[in-house]
This record gives sequence, structure tokens and C-alpha cells, in this order.
Amino acid sequence: MAETNVASGSSIAVKHYSAALFANTLKGASAMENLAGPVEPSAAMEKIAGQTQPGMPIVRIDNLMKNAGDIVTLDLVDTVSGEPLMGDINREGKGDTLSFSSMDIKIDLASKVIDAGGSMSQQRTKHNLREIALAQLSGYFPRLDTQESLVHLAGARGSQTGTDWTIPLQSSANFASVMINPVKAPTYNRHFVVNGANLTAGGQQLGSIVSTDQLKLMHLDNLRKRLDDMDQPLQSVKLAGDRAAQTSKMWVFLATPNQYSILLTEGSLRAFQQNAVNRAAYLDTRHPLFAGEAGMWNGILVIKNERAIRFLTGESTKIVTAVNAATAVETDQAINPSLSAGYAVERGLLLGAQALGVAYGKTGVSGMQFGWKEHWYNFESNLEVMGERVCGKGKVRLSINDGTGAKIPTDFGVIAVDSVISL
Repeated sequence: MAETNVASGSSIAVKHYSAALFANTLKGASAMENLAGPVEPSAAMEKIAGQTQPGMPIVRIDNLMKNAGDIVTLDLVDTVSGEPLMGDINREGKGDTLSFSSMDIKIDLASKVIDAGGSMSQQRTKHNLREIALAQLSGYFPRLDTQESLVHLAGARGSQTGTDWTIPLQSSANFASVMINPVKAPTYNRHFVVNGANLTAGGQQLGSIVSTDQLKLMHLDNLRKRLDDMDQPLQSVKLAGDRAAQTSKMWVFLATPNQYSILLTEGSLRAFQQNAVNRAAYLDTRHPLFAGEAGMWNGILVIKNERAIRFLTGESTKIVTAVNAATAVETDQAINPSLSAGYAVERGLLLGAQALGVAYGKTGVSGMQFGWKEHWYNFESNLEVMGERVCGKGKVRLSINDGTGAKIPTDFGVIAVDSVISL
């Protein structure tokens, strides 16, 4: 029986492999993808139709309303506040309107080309060559997606390198174009540095950090206390089917592998791990955030990230000083040049709801978030495949009342926590 052959560049192949590439990217994006919820189906949320749930750290727009290079608007749900209406007072016409803030995210086209080799040399059919190329691209785009999110949330690229990194260093001429939207250093009120048993606000403390300034469980207690005392704290994370979302609020701390390892050396390790198990019991179905290496402390779910935003001794990173808190103007801050040899600084991230906006557009070749193109050459013996994606990301930053009436630029859903690790 003759084998059915799908021609190079056919609409069937384009649609099939474009969809597969998008699905595989979402499935393979590690902890980051678990920080986004499903698309909100309720008619009451028509204002933000096509966006994922606003109670998760990553808000994704999947409605494909824009083309490559356009600006997509992300709508954010503001917290209801103000005094209640008491007793028998006339309530008609006094209802608070649903309030939304918006931010724009630029989207652009990112592509990756794979040479799948020759059909004769590999003794493969066209279909198998496509599958080989799909496997390669299905590994590449999840790494790109995860690292883009991490760098935007952290407000820095750091200097950790390796063959699996797809984002160039911040000093690279290509950094800005790869990231599409500006990478913003943490705002002053959302940046803390471990300082002995305490947390010091602002990044200037990096200039004095020492080898003993390592992240411990007591610093998570300090973070929770600061959350409770803030006029505008991070909104808590609300997982689908969480029956304790209101009575037992939760935030997510994305720890570097080294930070997580240090936490595991604490004497309260058993309680740290059991707390996560106990909290997961309140979910209707087990959420993947609780799978793998996770612990919980004082309402903060700690999950181990696979990569780190790392700064070596003497390197510089952008910060916002106390003097510039009201403008978010960035300055350079060097890591303590006297930091002991064999140590570095890594950045953990405390995440609340609506920390990062992710906007998708549609590719011209498929009309979907991802596209697939094929090019046969050398007399139809060799296959070159290109995967492409139209997307853009941006850290959510709003000007928030500081309690005195002044509007202060504030990273809405993320707090950066810097600490020392040993290499």
C-alpha cells in the first residue's frame, strides 16, 4: 500500500506542527507555566476575555487579536477598597464600579531554524525528519519562554551562562531586541537584600553584602511580616479549586537551586516540607506547583527553579535607590568587591498575582501563536525547518498610592530577594 505523503509546506503540515509546537512549549516550560492559570471563561470577566485567570502570577493573553510588531493591551484587575455602606442608608447608585488598570506589551516575531539533515544520509522519511525537527524546537522554545519570564520578573539577566541559556547577557547588543520589552530593575519598594538576620530594603545593600548573608527560613518570616504591613502588598495567589484561598492566603517564592539547597539545611526541614503537603490538601485537585521540590513557610510556597539570576563579585546590576523611588530611575550598583572568593549573589522572587503579562499575536504562516515553515534543498534531499512565535512579555508595574497620597512606581506582583550563595 502506498504511503500517504504530506508535501513540503502543505497547509496540513503547517497547521499540525504549528499547533504541536505551541502545545509542547506550554507543557515544557517548567515551573513558569504552572504560574499561569486557565483562560477565564466567565461572562462576568468579559473585560479581560482571552486572558488567563488574574489570580495567578503570570497573566497570558491568548486572543490573537494583534499582528507581529503590534502593541497588545493587558487589563489588570484592581483591588476593591473604600468604606462599606452601613445600616439602612440608601445604596442605590452608590456601587463601586469594577476597576481595571492597563499596560501595553509589545509583541514581536522570534524564529529558530533547524537543519533536519538529509533523507538519504539519515535514511528517514520526510515525516520522520519533521518529527526530529519538532523535537529540537520543542526543547528550544520552552527554554526561551522560561528564561524570558525569569529575566523580566527579576529585572536583570545576571551572568550565569551555559549551553542551555537562550537569552544573551545584558551587555550584548542583541539583548534588548531578544527581550522585546524593556527589562526593568526592581522598584525600590519591591527589592530586598539579606543582611544578617534581617532584610534591607533597596539594592544598595548589595555593595555591603557578605558571605554569611544567606537566605534562611527566618527571612521568609520577615517577608511575610512585610507583606502584612504593606499598604499595597502583593495580591495573594489563587489557584483553581483552592478552598482555602481566602482564609489561608498564599504567595509563591521562586528560589534558585542554591537558595533552595540552603533552606533544606535548616533544622525545621520536616515542617517546611510537611506544610506544603498540608496546604495542597485544600485543593480540589493536586496542582503541579506542589509537585517535585517544594516547601512552605508562613504562607509562602517555595519552589525550586532550574536556573538562577546570578551576580559575581564586582559585577554591577541596575537598581532603584531610595532617592529615586518616586521616579524609578535606575542606577548601577556593584556587588561588594570584597565578597569572599567562592561566593556570589543570586536573586529569588516572591510572586503574587498579576506579576507578569504575556501577550501573543498570530504568525502569518499559520494564524496561530506559533508557526512552522519547511524548506527542502539540495534537490529535495535535505530539510530545513523554522519554528516561529509572535509574543511579548512585560513585568507589571503600576503607580500605587503609598498611603500619603503620592503615586509610587511599584512592581505590582513581584518582590526581588537577593542573597549570597556558595559556588
